[in-house]
Amino acid sequence: MYHAILSKEVEDYNKVSRTFNYILIFLILSGCSLSRFPGVYRINIEQGNILTQEMIDQLEPGMTQRQVKFILGTPLVRDSLNQNRWDYRYLLRTGNETIKQSLVTIYFDEEILSNVEGDMLPSWLSENPPLADDQIQEDPPAANE
Repeated sequence: MYHAILSKEVEDYNKVSRTFNYILIFLILSGCSLSRFPGVYRINIEQGNILTQEMIDQLEPGMTQRQVKFILGTPLVRDSLNQNRWDYRYLLRTGNETIKQSLVTIYFDEEILSNVEGDMLPSWLSENPPLADDQIQEDPPAANE
């Protein structure tokens, strides 16, 4: 009888011990995914097109799409509804933190470069920025001679 009581207690202890071990393993594994350990290296993730100001300065109005692609590379985003717009986006991240990002949008008019917008502008466009509609002045009337 004593042996039966003792074996029942040992069996109960094993069940509690096993349950405790499962809970402990679950907490350890879930804790690893939720917290960041100090000193763990997180790699830099670069996405998109790396563009430099020198590359942008090579663009000139009147260039073909092929010439632009040769200088800047294949655009990251090509709008399927608007073939005359190319987006070059760049993103540098470490983990969840964004370190650097840039966006340059190229516009074409019948496959000819017409405009550039974004974080970097070519020298020809930054020297002569396009005028807004309210800034355009009409030519003064010619004096009658």
